Amino acid sequence: MVELLGPVEIRGMAAELDVRPTKKLGQNFVHDPNTVRRIVELAGVGAGDVVLEVGPGLGSLTLGLLDSGADVVAVEIDPVLAARLPRTAAERAPEAVSRLSVLEADALRVKAADLPAAPGSLVANLPYNVAVPVVLHLLAELPSLRRGLVMVQTEVADRMAAGPGSRIYGVPSVKLAWYGPARKVAAVPRTVFWPVPNVDSALVSFERSATPVTDVDRTTLFDLVDAAFSQRRKTLRAALAGWAGSADRAGELLTAAGIDPRTRGEQLDVTAFARLAAQA
Repeated sequence: MVELLGPVEIRGMAAELDVRPTKKLGQNFVHDPNTVRRIVELAGVGAGDVVLEVGPGLGSLTLGLLDSGADVVAVEIDPVLAARLPRTAAERAPEAVSRLSVLEADALRVKAADLPAAPGSLVANLPYNVAVPVVLHLLAELPSLRRGLVMVQTEVADRMAAGPGSRIYGVPSVKLAWYGPARKVAAVPRTVFWPVPNVDSALVSFERSATPVTDVDRTTLFDLVDAAFSQRRKTLRAALAGWAGSADRAGELLTAAGIDPRTRGEQLDVTAFARLAAQA
Protein backbone atom coordinates (compact mmCIF):
# COMPACT_ATOMS: atom_id res chain seq x y z
CA MET A 1 0.00 0.00 0.00
CA VAL A 2 1.39 3.39 -1.04
CA GLU A 3 1.30 6.12 1.60
CA LEU A 4 0.34 9.39 -0.05
CA LEU A 5 1.61 12.72 1.19
CA GLY A 6 -0.50 15.13 3.25
CA PRO A 7 0.09 18.74 4.38
CA VAL A 8 2.23 17.73 7.37
CA GLU A 9 4.49 15.50 5.29
CA ILE A 10 4.86 18.10 2.53
CA ARG A 11 5.90 20.84 4.95
CA GLY A 12 8.17 18.46 6.81
CA MET A 13 10.00 17.38 3.67
CA ALA A 14 10.32 20.98 2.48
CA ALA A 15 11.86 21.93 5.84
CA GLU A 16 14.19 18.91 5.74
CA LEU A 17 15.44 19.87 2.28
CA ASP A 18 15.40 23.61 3.01
CA VAL A 19 13.16 23.97 -0.04
CA ARG A 20 11.45 27.30 -0.44
CA PRO A 21 8.97 27.07 -3.32
CA THR A 22 9.83 29.60 -6.02
CA LYS A 23 7.64 31.43 -8.52
CA LYS A 24 10.48 31.15 -11.05
CA LEU A 25 10.07 27.37 -11.18
CA GLY A 26 6.30 27.55 -10.67
CA GLN A 27 6.51 25.39 -7.56
CA ASN A 28 3.16 24.81 -5.85
CA PHE A 29 3.06 21.39 -4.22
CA VAL A 30 -0.18 19.37 -4.06
CA HIS A 31 -0.78 18.19 -0.50
CA ASP A 32 -4.27 16.69 -0.75
CA PRO A 33 -4.38 12.89 -1.23
CA ASN A 34 -7.96 12.98 -2.53
CA THR A 35 -6.94 15.39 -5.31
CA VAL A 36 -4.05 13.11 -6.23
CA ARG A 37 -6.35 10.07 -6.38
CA ARG A 38 -8.80 12.00 -8.54
CA ILE A 39 -6.09 13.02 -11.01
CA VAL A 40 -4.83 9.46 -11.32
CA GLU A 41 -8.37 8.16 -11.82
CA LEU A 42 -9.13 10.75 -14.49
CA ALA A 43 -5.85 9.96 -16.23
CA GLY A 44 -6.94 6.35 -16.58
CA VAL A 45 -3.47 4.90 -16.11
CA GLY A 46 -2.58 1.60 -14.50
CA ALA A 47 -0.42 -1.51 -14.61
CA GLY A 48 1.50 -1.81 -17.86
CA ASP A 49 1.39 1.90 -18.64
CA VAL A 50 4.48 4.07 -18.82
CA VAL A 51 3.65 7.53 -17.51
CA LEU A 52 5.76 10.65 -17.93
CA GLU A 53 5.49 13.11 -15.04
CA VAL A 54 7.01 16.58 -15.36
CA GLY A 55 7.83 18.56 -12.24
CA PRO A 56 7.13 15.88 -9.61
CA GLY A 57 8.32 18.20 -6.84
CA LEU A 58 8.12 16.44 -3.49
CA GLY A 59 6.36 13.43 -5.00
CA SER A 60 2.67 13.76 -4.18
CA LEU A 61 1.43 12.84 -7.64
CA THR A 62 4.34 10.46 -8.24
CA LEU A 63 3.20 8.27 -5.35
CA GLY A 64 -0.37 8.31 -6.64
CA LEU A 65 0.78 7.22 -10.09
CA LEU A 66 2.91 4.43 -8.63
CA ASP A 67 -0.11 3.32 -6.60
CA SER A 68 -2.00 2.79 -9.87
CA GLY A 69 0.51 0.16 -10.91
CA ALA A 70 2.02 2.28 -13.70
CA ASP A 71 5.72 2.73 -14.41
CA VAL A 72 6.65 6.40 -13.84
CA VAL A 73 9.36 8.41 -15.55
CA ALA A 74 9.69 11.64 -13.57
CA VAL A 75 11.50 14.66 -15.05
CA GLU A 76 12.56 17.20 -12.42
CA ILE A 77 14.69 20.30 -13.07
CA ASP A 78 15.48 20.97 -9.39
CA PRO A 79 18.49 18.81 -8.39
CA VAL A 80 17.53 18.73 -4.70
CA LEU A 81 14.01 17.50 -5.45
CA ALA A 82 15.24 15.06 -8.10
CA ALA A 83 17.68 13.52 -5.62
CA ARG A 84 15.04 13.16 -2.89
CA LEU A 85 12.30 11.56 -5.00
CA PRO A 86 13.68 7.99 -5.16
CA ARG A 87 14.08 7.99 -1.37
CA THR A 88 10.50 9.23 -0.93
CA ALA A 89 9.29 6.36 -3.10
CA ALA A 90 11.42 3.86 -1.18
CA GLU A 91 10.01 5.09 2.12
CA ARG A 92 6.35 5.30 1.15
CA ALA A 93 5.99 2.85 -1.75
CA PRO A 94 8.73 0.24 -1.24
CA GLU A 95 7.04 -2.36 -3.44
CA ALA A 96 6.71 0.16 -6.28
CA VAL A 97 10.11 1.85 -6.17
CA SER A 98 11.46 -0.32 -9.01
CA ARG A 99 8.82 1.22 -11.29
CA LEU A 100 10.16 4.76 -10.81
CA SER A 101 12.85 6.41 -12.93
CA VAL A 102 13.96 9.97 -12.17
CA LEU A 103 15.63 12.21 -14.72
CA GLU A 104 17.14 15.50 -13.58
CA ALA A 105 16.49 17.66 -16.63
CA ASP A 106 14.60 20.57 -18.14
CA ALA A 107 11.44 19.16 -19.72
CA LEU A 108 11.74 21.72 -22.52
CA ARG A 109 14.96 20.01 -23.62
CA VAL A 110 14.02 16.37 -23.11
CA LYS A 111 14.24 14.06 -26.11
CA ALA A 112 13.04 10.49 -26.58
CA ALA A 113 16.58 9.11 -26.27
CA ASP A 114 16.92 10.66 -22.79
CA LEU A 115 14.14 8.51 -21.34
CA PRO A 116 14.53 4.94 -20.08
CA ALA A 117 11.19 3.92 -21.61
CA ALA A 118 8.75 5.33 -24.15
CA PRO A 119 5.84 6.94 -22.27
CA GLY A 120 2.30 6.58 -23.50
CA SER A 121 0.79 9.18 -21.16
CA LEU A 122 1.76 12.52 -19.68
CA VAL A 123 0.31 13.22 -16.23
CA ALA A 124 1.64 16.29 -14.48
CA ASN A 125 1.10 19.34 -12.35
CA LEU A 126 2.86 21.72 -14.73
CA PRO A 127 4.59 24.96 -13.82
CA TYR A 128 2.18 27.61 -15.01
CA ASN A 129 4.73 29.74 -16.84
CA VAL A 130 5.86 26.95 -19.19
CA ALA A 131 2.81 24.67 -19.35
CA VAL A 132 1.94 25.10 -23.03
CA PRO A 133 5.53 25.04 -24.33
CA VAL A 134 6.21 21.87 -22.32
CA VAL A 135 3.14 20.04 -23.66
CA LEU A 136 3.85 21.04 -27.28
CA HIS A 137 7.54 20.16 -26.97
CA LEU A 138 6.82 16.72 -25.53
CA LEU A 139 4.19 15.93 -28.17
CA ALA A 140 6.69 16.89 -30.86
CA GLU A 141 9.61 14.95 -29.37
CA LEU A 142 7.83 11.85 -28.09
CA PRO A 143 5.78 10.07 -30.78
CA SER A 144 4.89 7.40 -28.22
CA LEU A 145 2.90 9.98 -26.20
CA ARG A 146 -0.76 9.23 -27.00
CA ARG A 147 -2.60 11.15 -24.30
CA GLY A 148 -2.21 13.42 -21.34
CA LEU A 149 -3.84 14.98 -18.31
CA VAL A 150 -2.17 18.12 -17.00
CA MET A 151 -2.96 20.55 -14.23
CA VAL A 152 -2.45 24.14 -15.32
CA GLN A 153 -3.67 27.65 -14.54
CA THR A 154 -7.39 27.90 -15.38
CA GLU A 155 -6.76 30.66 -17.90
CA VAL A 156 -4.23 28.46 -19.68
CA ALA A 157 -6.61 25.48 -19.57
CA ASP A 158 -9.32 27.57 -21.22
CA ARG A 159 -6.95 28.61 -23.99
CA MET A 160 -5.71 25.09 -24.58
CA ALA A 161 -9.24 23.74 -24.99
CA ALA A 162 -10.84 26.75 -26.75
CA GLY A 163 -12.55 26.41 -30.13
CA PRO A 164 -12.76 28.80 -33.11
CA GLY A 165 -14.77 31.96 -32.55
CA SER A 166 -13.91 32.20 -28.87
CA ARG A 167 -12.23 35.34 -27.56
CA ILE A 168 -9.55 33.19 -25.92
CA TYR A 169 -8.97 30.93 -28.95
CA GLY A 170 -5.42 31.41 -30.14
CA VAL A 171 -1.99 29.92 -30.77
CA PRO A 172 -2.11 27.26 -27.98
CA SER A 173 -5.59 26.18 -29.06
CA VAL A 174 -4.63 25.62 -32.71
CA LYS A 175 -1.26 24.01 -32.08
CA LEU A 176 -2.67 21.53 -29.59
CA ALA A 177 -5.57 20.80 -31.96
CA TRP A 178 -3.01 19.89 -34.63
CA TYR A 179 -2.16 16.83 -32.52
CA GLY A 180 -5.71 16.02 -31.46
CA PRO A 181 -8.67 17.06 -29.29
CA ALA A 182 -8.26 18.77 -25.92
CA ARG A 183 -10.84 19.56 -23.25
CA LYS A 184 -11.00 21.08 -19.79
CA VAL A 185 -11.95 18.27 -17.43
CA ALA A 186 -12.28 19.75 -13.94
CA ALA A 187 -11.44 22.66 -11.68
CA VAL A 188 -8.89 22.25 -8.88
CA PRO A 189 -9.28 24.39 -5.74
CA ARG A 190 -6.38 26.58 -4.60
CA THR A 191 -6.50 25.06 -1.12
CA VAL A 192 -4.96 21.74 -2.25
CA PHE A 193 -1.60 23.45 -2.89
CA TRP A 194 1.24 24.64 -0.71
CA PRO A 195 1.95 27.44 -0.95
CA VAL A 196 -1.56 28.51 -1.97
CA PRO A 197 -1.28 30.06 -5.46
CA ASN A 198 -2.93 33.35 -6.34
CA VAL A 199 -4.54 31.79 -9.44
CA ASP A 200 -7.12 29.06 -10.02
CA SER A 201 -6.16 25.73 -11.57
CA ALA A 202 -7.83 23.19 -13.82
CA LEU A 203 -7.19 19.82 -15.41
CA VAL A 204 -6.90 19.55 -19.20
CA SER A 205 -6.93 16.26 -21.08
CA PHE A 206 -5.69 15.76 -24.62
CA GLU A 207 -5.23 12.92 -27.06
CA ARG A 208 -3.07 12.40 -30.10
CA SER A 209 -5.29 11.57 -33.06
CA ALA A 210 -4.67 8.22 -34.72
CA THR A 211 -4.45 9.97 -38.08
CA PRO A 212 -3.00 13.47 -38.49
CA VAL A 213 -5.36 16.37 -39.08
CA THR A 214 -3.24 17.22 -42.09
CA ASP A 215 -0.07 16.12 -43.83
CA VAL A 216 1.16 19.70 -44.00
CA ASP A 217 4.56 20.15 -42.35
CA ARG A 218 4.12 21.05 -38.67
CA THR A 219 6.72 23.84 -38.70
CA THR A 220 5.12 25.48 -41.73
CA LEU A 221 1.69 25.33 -40.14
CA PHE A 222 2.87 26.58 -36.74
CA ASP A 223 4.72 29.53 -38.34
CA LEU A 224 1.48 30.45 -40.10
CA VAL A 225 -0.50 30.22 -36.86
CA ASP A 226 2.02 32.42 -35.05
CA ALA A 227 1.72 35.03 -37.79
CA ALA A 228 -2.08 34.89 -37.88
CA PHE A 229 -2.41 35.66 -34.18
CA SER A 230 0.47 38.12 -33.87
CA GLN A 231 -1.97 40.88 -34.82
CA ARG A 232 -5.29 39.27 -33.99
CA ARG A 233 -7.31 42.48 -34.38
CA LYS A 234 -6.37 42.65 -38.06
CA THR A 235 -7.86 40.70 -40.93
CA LEU A 236 -5.82 37.76 -42.10
CA ARG A 237 -4.97 39.60 -45.31
CA ALA A 238 -3.21 42.24 -43.25
CA ALA A 239 -1.90 40.03 -40.45
CA LEU A 240 -0.28 37.59 -42.88
CA ALA A 241 1.38 40.19 -45.09
CA GLY A 242 4.81 39.49 -43.59
CA TRP A 243 4.33 35.74 -43.72
CA ALA A 244 3.18 35.75 -47.35
CA GLY A 245 5.46 38.53 -48.58
CA SER A 246 2.74 41.14 -49.07
CA ALA A 247 -0.89 41.77 -48.23
CA ASP A 248 -1.88 41.14 -51.84
CA ARG A 249 -0.11 37.79 -51.87
CA ALA A 250 -1.73 36.88 -48.54
CA GLY A 251 -5.12 37.69 -50.05
CA GLU A 252 -4.40 35.45 -53.04
CA LEU A 253 -3.38 32.53 -50.84
CA LEU A 254 -6.42 32.96 -48.60
CA THR A 255 -8.76 33.01 -51.57
CA ALA A 256 -7.08 29.94 -53.05
CA ALA A 257 -7.64 28.15 -49.73
CA GLY A 258 -11.33 29.10 -49.76
CA ILE A 259 -10.98 31.62 -46.93
CA ASP A 260 -12.35 35.16 -47.03
CA PRO A 261 -9.33 37.51 -46.75
CA ARG A 262 -11.38 39.67 -44.36
CA THR A 263 -11.52 36.79 -41.86
CA ARG A 264 -9.58 36.98 -38.61
CA GLY A 265 -7.42 34.19 -37.26
CA GLU A 266 -9.71 33.40 -34.36
CA GLN A 267 -12.39 32.26 -36.82
CA LEU A 268 -10.35 29.46 -38.41
CA ASP A 269 -10.04 25.92 -37.14
CA VAL A 270 -6.88 23.89 -37.56
CA THR A 271 -8.03 22.30 -40.84
CA ALA A 272 -8.60 25.74 -42.37
CA PHE A 273 -5.11 26.81 -41.29
CA ALA A 274 -3.82 23.59 -42.87
CA ARG A 275 -5.52 24.39 -46.18
CA LEU A 276 -3.91 27.80 -46.14
CA ALA A 277 -0.48 26.44 -45.23
CA ALA A 278 -0.75 24.01 -48.15
CA GLN A 279 -0.99 26.97 -50.53
CA ALA A 280 2.34 28.43 -49.40
